Amino acid sequence: MKKILQYLFEYKTLSREQAKDVLINISKGLYNESELASFMTVFLMRSITIDELLGFRDALLELCIRIDLGQLETIDIVGTGGDGKNTFNISTLSCFIVAGTGRKVAKHGNYGASSISGASNVMEQIGYKFKNDRELLKKEIDETNICFLHAPLFHPALKTVGPIRKNLGVRTFFNMLGPMVNPAFPKFQLVGVYNLEMARIYNYLLQQTTGTFTIIHGLDGYDEISLTNDTKVITNSGERIMTPFQLGKRMVEPSDIYGGANAEESARVFLKILKREGSWAQNAVVLANAGMALNCTGAYRNYEDAYAAAVDSLESGKAFDSLMKLIEMQP
Repeated sequence: MKKILQYLFEYKTLSREQAKDVLINISKGLYNESELASFMTVFLMRSITIDELLGFRDALLELCIRIDLGQLETIDIVGTGGDGKNTFNISTLSCFIVAGTGRKVAKHGNYGASSISGASNVMEQIGYKFKNDRELLKKEIDETNICFLHAPLFHPALKTVGPIRKNLGVRTFFNMLGPMVNPAFPKFQLVGVYNLEMARIYNYLLQQTTGTFTIIHGLDGYDEISLTNDTKVITNSGERIMTPFQLGKRMVEPSDIYGGANAEESARVFLKILKREGSWAQNAVVLANAGMALNCTGAYRNYEDAYAAAVDSLESGKAFDSLMKLIEMQP
């Protein structure tokens, strides 16, 4: 690692193969914590290259425990995190609203590294047991339309760097990798990114896959549709800017979508919204993200129809039912 760090400190970049080798060695535990922290810090000082990101992704996919969910056409809704906004768990809530419509969701998530409560934190708080058993996960998605894939159980390298990422407490390149390495390989993806450069990189990478994707970026820095400002929306076929009124019928304030001071508070907000006790602003933001995910599947004529389906899922209680069934199934 010393040679690699010296190389990088001279403002050089890694080839795709070099990046892959480094991440494979990380997963083998060949480097100490100080070396890993230094390595991650390099990519805070400069932008990551596409070759480096591809190499890191290649390594994670080569090493990962893949989950075969059969012929199901699944979707994942995931943000890179790292926007520093401390919102409640919008993507994970949107997953349950999508599941409530009957669509199959394979949600990939992890503990928060640069946020107070990541998807795994809130799922754990509400009683979900992490697992990588294919039969159990398949049963969950068959019966409740959703299963949760806790990233460290599928990616050895993520388990190794987890404590270091938490101690650093800032966005690292691992934030960028999460949405690209879902071990169930969903057909559809709604990916939220924290800046326009990442939107450009993801667009380039996802255009080379066979899946259908939508990339979203809140123009005031959110990695989701926040309704606090306009949103950049990029799909397989093009890009556009959409206003809060087009997406959620209203604008909201940043304080309206605050996530709480700890994982317990985040879980309370999470349950409150699914129980149909959330504020108008909270509901609007979750419904906009769920609507955009449903629109990505191509099952609706347009975004407005997809949004209406999301509203029905939440207001009818189907989204909450999906959650309750899932928790009841836990060992």
